[in-house]
Amino acid sequence: MKKVAMVIAFSMFRDEEYLEPKSVLEHAGVLVETFSDKTGTAQGKFGLQVQVEKTIADLKLDDFAALLFVGGPGANVFYDSPLAHQIIQEAVLKGKIIGAICGAPPILARAGALKGKKATMFTDTGDFASYGAVFTGQGVEVDGRIITADGPKSATAWGEAIVRALSHG
Repeated sequence: MKKVAMVIAFSMFRDEEYLEPKSVLEHAGVLVETFSDKTGTAQGKFGLQVQVEKTIADLKLDDFAALLFVGGPGANVFYDSPLAHQIIQEAVLKGKIIGAICGAPPILARAGALKGKKATMFTDTGDFASYGAVFTGQGVEVDGRIITADGPKSATAWGEAIVRALSHG
């Protein structure tokens, strides 16, 4: 069984950007483990509570086929996180599927994972151009092993794109 690591901000992640892709992945037989910057009860923007038992410091990439960052206003906690950047860079080197949705793709950009890649996000904040990414504005954008999405309306489609990528190895 394939496993994916979903990373949420401890506060103000987008509820549906976590729940919808997680549901799609689990329906496809994928095991989802949730990580954050702290342990305890994480709080979504609209009140969803998620028990987080592991921080990103506990994340062992070799155990996972994909690394996914959930958006929402809280995602910016990872924008300049050396640990998040290190994990993303390691995921690139190991050929893992890497995803981010809504406000989370700048985490990938700032880690250097989007250089020369097509990607999308909620609103291009300028992070893409300054870090060498190509903003497409699509709902879901797949460029190699990188899968990005623009926000809540694309959350299910983002999950489906990740399932397709997982099924191709």
